[in-house]
Amino acid sequence: MKNWIVILMVSFTLFCCKKEEEVSSLDPVNWEGRLANKSMLDSLQQGETYLSVYSQIYSLTEHVKHDLTATISMRNTSLKDTIYVDRADYYDTKGNLIRNYFSKSIYLKPMETVEIVIDEVDQEGGTGANFLFQWSTVKGVNDPLFEAIMISTSGQQGLSFTTQGKRIK
Repeated sequence: MKNWIVILMVSFTLFCCKKEEEVSSLDPVNWEGRLANKSMLDSLQQGETYLSVYSQIYSLTEHVKHDLTATISMRNTSLKDTIYVDRADYYDTKGNLIRNYFSKSIYLKPMETVEIVIDEVDQEGGTGANFLFQWSTVKGVNDPLFEAIMISTSGQQGLSFTTQGKRIK
């Protein structure tokens, strides 16, 4: 009986202390299933949008940081036209590329929103992280809207704020 108790306790300890490997949610959207067939590539207008994102913010002093979960929304504001997001590059505070979320163009149907989630435990971006999006639309269609929502809760205290992308090209 003692052996069973010891085995259960060791198993429980190993199971509870398993380190979480995933630091950024890449699974919620199947990028391969969203690949675009841009047959009219020549007739599309190109654009770039910069979006500030915060994986962490300072709390109390410059030596104490608070980790955040970030939801990055890529939104098609057109009622009738599809848009294409050609690249979504995530950079850290020092301007180093952390990851590219997809290497081929994806599509967003009219009024569709697709999200990237950066988990709270993913601290790679730091206090000055940012995204650079390259996108394509049919001439005359609204630019896509890129937003980030950062949030964290601890006990009964919550913290949240948003940022909006700025077209740079």
